[in-house]
Amino acid sequence: MKLLEFFREHNDEMVEFLKELVIRESPSRDKAAVDKLGEFIVESLREVGAQVMTFPRDEVGDIHYASWNDTAPGKPILLIGHIDTVWPVGTLKQMPMWQDGARLYGPGILDMKAGIALIVKVIGLLKLHGGLPRRPIWALFTTDEEIGSAHSREFIEKVAANAGLALVFEPATSGETVKTARRGMARYQVFIEGKPAHSGREPEKGINAIHEAAYQILRIAEWNAPEMGTSVATNMISGGTAANVIAPRTDFLVDMRFSSQAEAERLSALIHSLEPVYKGIRIKVERVKGGRPPMERDAQMMLTFEQCAQLAGQLGLPIAEELSGAGSDANFTAAMGIPTLDGLGARGEGMHAENEHIIMTSLPRRAALLASMLQNWDMDCGKL
Repeated sequence: MKLLEFFREHNDEMVEFLKELVIRESPSRDKAAVDKLGEFIVESLREVGAQVMTFPRDEVGDIHYASWNDTAPGKPILLIGHIDTVWPVGTLKQMPMWQDGARLYGPGILDMKAGIALIVKVIGLLKLHGGLPRRPIWALFTTDEEIGSAHSREFIEKVAANAGLALVFEPATSGETVKTARRGMARYQVFIEGKPAHSGREPEKGINAIHEAAYQILRIAEWNAPEMGTSVATNMISGGTAANVIAPRTDFLVDMRFSSQAEAERLSALIHSLEPVYKGIRIKVERVKGGRPPMERDAQMMLTFEQCAQLAGQLGLPIAEELSGAGSDANFTAAMGIPTLDGLGARGEGMHAENEHIIMTSLPRRAALLASMLQNWDMDCGKL
């Protein structure tokens, strides 16, 4: 089977399936809408021979797990995609799906319904035409990636622990690169307590929490280290009680991004060691639930990418790697030591923007790469 030629011949089928996904809107916080899309995906998976299990969630859409060749020997290849988007129900009325040459526009089409389409259609087409390898293949469809994966992280890690390779279908870049590094993220809430007083009659009896926060925020800004892939920003602040009262309290949220676990630990130590500038101030720091560990470009990652690049070269496809400043579910699997690659979805532009679109001609290339990895991946090649 000449994979690239094969998937070019079947590109219309992939595009039509993708359109079916896009017209089923699925914002992260609308469980009913996400579950409707999930039901359609489950039906499509069963049509291509998958064993499917659904794992209910109370606050977000249910998670779906599919498998093929469960009794085959060897460690599974795990495919991971999220079916939730950032776009509310009704967006299609103002931002309908439309085509301009090779570009297909629509809310959620790039991030990441095209990735979901690749998972389902590549396996389905390979199975139909005798190209699905005799090895265990798993696919996981989560529903809250866009809001931090708090309801799916534990499940992702549980499934990934038994996999030999994790492939995540976030969008490719304009050069159709594979992502081999992603920054991690942590957020901290800093609470500052001062003392109230009338700001006109006896301001000297108060201790201004907002003034203290101003000093601390400037201190925190000095932790930025772009040369190390570190960024620290205070983007939300609240406090005070009235215009004529010395502010007795304030709090602010600090967003931290980092490229290594060592840097994450350094920043955590720094923020927990904040000391008051003003006498009488009390500071409390709390880690906000959620966050993601970094996906580091370590020796394991380089070996994993090298095998991917070899398979791409055999197909005549150029391949490169890239660092992403944002996180994905790949951060979790990579941090566990599971060989992981991300950015295996379609090429396009406009994630979370009104010009969100894919390049339809990228689908056969990404499909051929995925198919080759499913057929030819050597779990022992370059193992550390």
